Amino acid sequence: MILVAPPEHPFAQFVRILGKGKRGARNMSREEAREAMGLLLDDKVEDTQLGAFLMLLRHKEESAEELAGFTEALRERLVTPPIAVDLDWPSYAGKKRHLPWFLLAVKALAASGVRIHLHGGGAHTAGRLYSEQLLESLAIPICQSWEEVAENLDRHNLAFTPLGAWAPQLQRMIDLRNTLGLRSPIHSLARILNPLGARCVMQSIFHPGYQATHREASQLLGDTAIVIKGEGGEIEVNPDGQCHLYGTAGGENWDEEWPALSAQRHVKPEQLDPAHLLAFWNGEAEDAYGRLAVLSTIALGLRALGEPSESALARAQRVWDTRLQTSA
Repeated sequence: MILVAPPEHPFAQFVRILGKGKRGARNMSREEAREAMGLLLDDKVEDTQLGAFLMLLRHKEESAEELAGFTEALRERLVTPPIAVDLDWPSYAGKKRHLPWFLLAVKALAASGVRIHLHGGGAHTAGRLYSEQLLESLAIPICQSWEEVAENLDRHNLAFTPLGAWAPQLQRMIDLRNTLGLRSPIHSLARILNPLGARCVMQSIFHPGYQATHREASQLLGDTAIVIKGEGGEIEVNPDGQCHLYGTAGGENWDEEWPALSAQRHVKPEQLDPAHLLAFWNGEAEDAYGRLAVLSTIALGLRALGEPSESALARAQRVWDTRLQTSA
């Protein structure tokens, strides 16, 4: 029999904030979110608390202030050398309807001189094709340290780092997906982190209405960002539909609507053949959907770096046409 009540765990207050019933629960403030994530990153939280916290956040849906606070906690603990990056390009969703054409857009942009940092969290959901499974075949360097990132950006303008190489605590939370049965909010958080302070953070948020929340979080952090509802949750413009750009720069928000590039929807492939990507890159195969997806995604990257939307698609065509002459 316990006769003296044990002291409350320091993290319990954050579980209580999120889970205190319909009337008592609330969002965390930015400062509370920063403190809570700090405890998580410092491994000062019990596993039961971690699971409860992630699922309560998932049910509630995280606010812009919470996302900003979480990001600040990571950035306070992340030690990185000064590495110049143009585009931060998170890849955490995986594709299941179409091939990851955005990887070819990334390669073409890098070949034209744009410095891009890709990062992802591995294959966590069955039935999806993840960037990590294609990097070797597409000659995209995988880096395990910031020194390797700097070297490959200088040589190829392109580098990929697994989340576990620079934020293992967050990778552990993502890996709980099959234990908890649901994706956690860390999948969304990873898109905002921008660990190297790139000129622009590219983000894709699939769930409608949540794109504005991510833009607000980046605005709070003082980042320049473009958020879209990308195909399959990846940063890839779907040419079969309209694409709304949620942008923020210098503390000011802007919006653009890009029209569909195709008059009718393309039929999705019966199966995803990764070899088709490399063949298309080398000019050995054609794909009507893939061509439009690549060009519009290149245009998105150019728009992120200041190219006017009116000329972005035309310049994207030139970037694509010269990819093999300029790639290292």
